[in-house]
Amino acid sequence: MEHFPHTLEIDVRDYECDMQGIVNNAVYQNYLEHARHMFIKSKGLDFAEITNQGVHLVVMRAELDYKAPLKSGMKATLTTRCERVSKFKIAFHQQIFVGDKLCINGHFIVASISAAGRPLVYQDADKLFT
Repeated sequence: MEHFPHTLEIDVRDYECDMQGIVNNAVYQNYLEHARHMFIKSKGLDFAEITNQGVHLVVMRAELDYKAPLKSGMKATLTTRCERVSKFKIAFHQQIFVGDKLCINGHFIVASISAAGRPLVYQDADKLFT
């Protein structure tokens, strides 16, 4: 497993699965969003407070490569790291593993914007890279 600065363990629940018995493709986005929020929290920041300060962190691009399915009852590890793309954008690199097996490889570009949708520099973003 590649080294990432933040990990989160989850249990796959049966109601997240589709008729084939595997996690529905849209559910992975929920898993990864939760992991991003927990990553942000691990850096001493709070997603809700960031929004209350008038900074909106929005996903501009989401890329998911499905490598192996998750099934009900599995325990998965989500990994997250990020890097600055520009003064307004952050790239989150995320993966989901079951044991050593890579199941999902994800890449998200998140922009900081104002409530009016204009680019906005998020001053505390540097905390995400330490």
